[in-house]
Amino acid sequence: MLKLESVSVSFPTAGGVIQPVDKVSLEVEKGGRHVLIGETGSGKSVLLTSLLGLSGGEITGHIFWKNRELAGLPETEYAKIRGREIAYIPQNGAGSLNPLMKIGRQIGEPLQVHRGASRKEALAAAVEALRELDFQSPEYWARQYPHRLSGGMRQRVLVAMGTIAGGELLLADEPTKGLDTDRREEVARRFRQFPGTALLCVTHDLEFARAVGERISVLYAGQIVETAPAAAFFDAPLHPYAKSMIRSLPEHGFQSAKGFAPSHRDYGGLGCRFAERCPEAGDACGKSPPLLQFGERQVRCWYAAGSE
Repeated sequence: MLKLESVSVSFPTAGGVIQPVDKVSLEVEKGGRHVLIGETGSGKSVLLTSLLGLSGGEITGHIFWKNRELAGLPETEYAKIRGREIAYIPQNGAGSLNPLMKIGRQIGEPLQVHRGASRKEALAAAVEALRELDFQSPEYWARQYPHRLSGGMRQRVLVAMGTIAGGELLLADEPTKGLDTDRREEVARRFRQFPGTALLCVTHDLEFARAVGERISVLYAGQIVETAPAAAFFDAPLHPYAKSMIRSLPEHGFQSAKGFAPSHRDYGGLGCRFAERCPEAGDACGKSPPLLQFGERQVRCWYAAGSE
């Protein structure tokens, strides 16, 4: 359904061109749930917005949606796809809602624009969506403006807006940001309510990734370093960075990787981009490792691949 082939995204800056997304390839099958995880600055959100032509960067490679090339698609054609075929949940609840429009109208608007619903039908559906996301007195909140809601409530409103019109693919950028455990489970449950809708989700929340993901991809310094079925990934990750992410979970004592990710400007001069932080690094890591296939898994590491 969605297929990315060697997608890179570049931006000109005063210090030269940077490429926060570097030759990313992945697939999301019909009805599949694929989760992208990685630390801040790894390129996750840039990749997600680039799929909708919204990142503002120069895109190379191929983005196929139902065998149709999206990279370079005219804006008029993209507008027919956004919201109707591909829905999007942004992560900024404060900046993504119209402060002059009531919540119920904003949630229901996709139904009016893309599904031909009346204003009354759209409002009724918006109230029900709020109810499913555990808003108490959803009729009341549907009549309020965004400034009346807490950050967590605004985030749930964005989830309702992104999912209300259905669509064949849902792109979700940090959909549980600012939510407590119970609210995160509500969002996970809502995502699982759409068996025919594919999901590509960006998150820092490993427990949420475990709850909703069927396949996991790890993005580090603009590159995918591991892709695996979710169960296999959480049971036994292969890449040293992926291992450090699992060790950072509370049950493993918050053992996060030492150091920091490299600057975007340094990417081109590096071999393995994780080498300086990696306890398993060796001589081979001065060269950039390819993304190698091992059954249903892929890993970008010389030593996970068995090199000496």
